[in-house]
Amino acid sequence: MKPQLKQRTQFSLVYLIIAFIVLLMVQSWLLAPRAVEIPMSRFLQLVREDKVEKVSLTDKEIRGVLKPGALPAPAAGPGERVRQLLGSEGGPTVFTTTRIPGVEDSALVKELEQHHVEFSGKIETTLLRDLIFGWVLPLGVMVAIWFFLMRRMGGGATQALSFGRSKAKIYDRKELKTTFADVAGVDEATAELVEVVDFLRNPKKYQRLGGRIPKGVLLVGPPGTGKTLLARAVAGEADVPFFFMSGSEFVEMFVGVGAARVRDLFEQAKEKAPCIIFIDELDAIGKTRAGAVGFVGGHDEREQTLNQLLAEMDGFDSSKGVIIMAATNRPEVLDAALMRAGRFDRQVVVDKPDVKGREAILKIHARNVTLAPGVDLRLIAARTPGFAGADLANIVNEAALLAARKGKDAVETADLEEAIDRVVAGLEKRSRVLSVKERDIVAHHEMGHALVAASVEHADPVHKVSIIPRGIAALGMTYQRPVEDRYLLTRSELEDRIAVMLGGRVAEEIVYGEVSTGAHNDLERATDLARLMVTRYGMSERLGPLTFGDDQRGQFLRGAGFPVERDYSEETARVIDEEVRAIVERSLARVRGLLGAKKAVLLRGAEELKTRETLEGEPLRRLLAGELEAVKEEVR
Repeated sequence: MKPQLKQRTQFSLVYLIIAFIVLLMVQSWLLAPRAVEIPMSRFLQLVREDKVEKVSLTDKEIRGVLKPGALPAPAAGPGERVRQLLGSEGGPTVFTTTRIPGVEDSALVKELEQHHVEFSGKIETTLLRDLIFGWVLPLGVMVAIWFFLMRRMGGGATQALSFGRSKAKIYDRKELKTTFADVAGVDEATAELVEVVDFLRNPKKYQRLGGRIPKGVLLVGPPGTGKTLLARAVAGEADVPFFFMSGSEFVEMFVGVGAARVRDLFEQAKEKAPCIIFIDELDAIGKTRAGAVGFVGGHDEREQTLNQLLAEMDGFDSSKGVIIMAATNRPEVLDAALMRAGRFDRQVVVDKPDVKGREAILKIHARNVTLAPGVDLRLIAARTPGFAGADLANIVNEAALLAARKGKDAVETADLEEAIDRVVAGLEKRSRVLSVKERDIVAHHEMGHALVAASVEHADPVHKVSIIPRGIAALGMTYQRPVEDRYLLTRSELEDRIAVMLGGRVAEEIVYGEVSTGAHNDLERATDLARLMVTRYGMSERLGPLTFGDDQRGQFLRGAGFPVERDYSEETARVIDEEVRAIVERSLARVRGLLGAKKAVLLRGAEELKTRETLEGEPLRRLLAGELEAVKEEVR
């Protein structure tokens, strides 16, 4: 019998048993005649009035039938109403009465004989009833609950007792259609993995020279950069089975389950070799064990799972064709034992793509999208610095949805631009009504950012200024479009960035003589950047070329509750605060001078912004370029 047919037969049998039990309950509760309980004295009175038809005597009670009309009709409950509907009303009345302990039957028998009542005796046994309701039914319920929990924890109907079975998803060769042609923007990472593909295809090519392929390949990079996609592409190129499992799926409530799943995963992989084992989010089980010794409440299950993974990686031979790949975006928190040679001894960085990579990724995701003629994906790639592959895929999808919502036949550049705004700042909140004063403040605030960005030397060009509320708290936005991807920033460039962040607050000071709460995010980012300049980049003249504070590993340990000593004194901390304040205050003074000289442009730009809500393209360029005489005449 096929497994599916067998499973259906079992379920049908269970449903049949449940239906039979329900039918018996309905019959006993609704259709069976209801027994009226009367006291012993009332029973004797009815016997003497010749209203009793027949009785049955047991050790504990007397059960019998009264003649019609002997007692008033009881209130019609659910059972009575059903019996009436079925035509069962008007029948004999069944009664029960409890016998008086210690009283003999001789006088009662004479009384029944005298009034011609049909009577009989019955030896009642409750052994079967007590056995069913006292033992069989409770045990049956417990066994049913236990089997239900085993099914849930085992992962399926055929794994009722499989606590330690691996939950890995296995993709065979037919299901893996992803190749390197579906991956873009990570050319260096792809080149590193070509060797793994070649080994899986031609292992003898490396073995004849005594070469040994790395046992483990760790993909490191920010979220959304395509680490999982790259691993699937390796399996697709090599045409081998692909075992996919998340690190969190190893860890369960019971200690030892994760370790058993690791063993089972490797056993299955060895049977299907050559193949690839891919563990996503490796940090879920591979976090460092440093500092956990001596603390109560350590995660024993996670540590045992990690120990078993280390043992399995030591115990198998990569020449059999089993390659372990893993991905994480937090390599600094991984245990040192994972990273040593012989385990994950090759790290492949999957970084965010540059402008060429972003353009290639957009082309891949735009394959199934109808683009209008004239759409320049390179322009969209230039507008999205710092975007990962998942972000770019989201932009293409959002643009397609926007175009479909507007009834267009193809996705236009405007749809892609709006999709970028949605991803960066959130949805438009036109239902959020601002007062006239708040609208004025937002307009001057955003124009202050734009003017400072147009005035300083190293700021990115301003692409668009808007006072349309977006997202949760953004009442307006100033969009800057980088000319090129930057990987190194000088001190003057960082100071220009701080100046742009402070432009909105200074604009409020100049126009209104006071500031609002709208600049809180700008101040937070400016302070953080100034602190990095002092503590991490060595850009403070008083402190010199030194770094202060925790690295990423120290930040992780501190966030996990482990004590991490600060590597500088209180006096140094005071100097750091003073230097951060000095950088921000110098930038404030500089911005006040810039905006004070362009107050007329600031006022005119705010008026235009309130009228149009969004300024971009040629009107914005001309306004920021400083046609000051014409602007002054218009203001007058």
